[in-house]
Amino acid sequence: MIGEDPCKNRYFKRYAMILFVTPASEPALSTAPLFTERCPAGFPSPAADYTEDELDLNAYCIRRPSATYFVRAIGDSMKDMGLHSGDLMVVDKAEKPMQGDIVIAETDGEFTVKRLQLKPRIALLPMNPAYPTLYPEELQIFGVVMAFIHKTRGTN
Repeated sequence: MIGEDPCKNRYFKRYAMILFVTPASEPALSTAPLFTERCPAGFPSPAADYTEDELDLNAYCIRRPSATYFVRAIGDSMKDMGLHSGDLMVVDKAEKPMQGDIVIAETDGEFTVKRLQLKPRIALLPMNPAYPTLYPEELQIFGVVMAFIHKTRGTN
């Protein structure tokens, strides 16, 4: 079941939309063909046009359904890593944050998505040189971004 978070944080409510996933005991499989031949981004290859496997995006993107939620990104502070405003982030709140992870964090009463730096000093790094690095005095991590979905066509 998917629903909006009744979060009371003013900044969060205004700048992010959170959707929480409550997993079914047996999630339905929804697979699509997975082509084993890689697709070059340059000149097309006349390679094999058959599938060898099936891919379930739920299994691929969500390791722990009960600890996973979705958040839409807003802004362009992470654009240099390919995360754009409107992209849907798959966040695991049970994953231990590690050096270099992309995290959902709260600092100074505001939520943000940034790359986590643990050494030599804790910092939240934007992936856009137009934004400053954040050195929070207090930091709470709300999850690690495990994947994100960027639509190339359409907005719904």
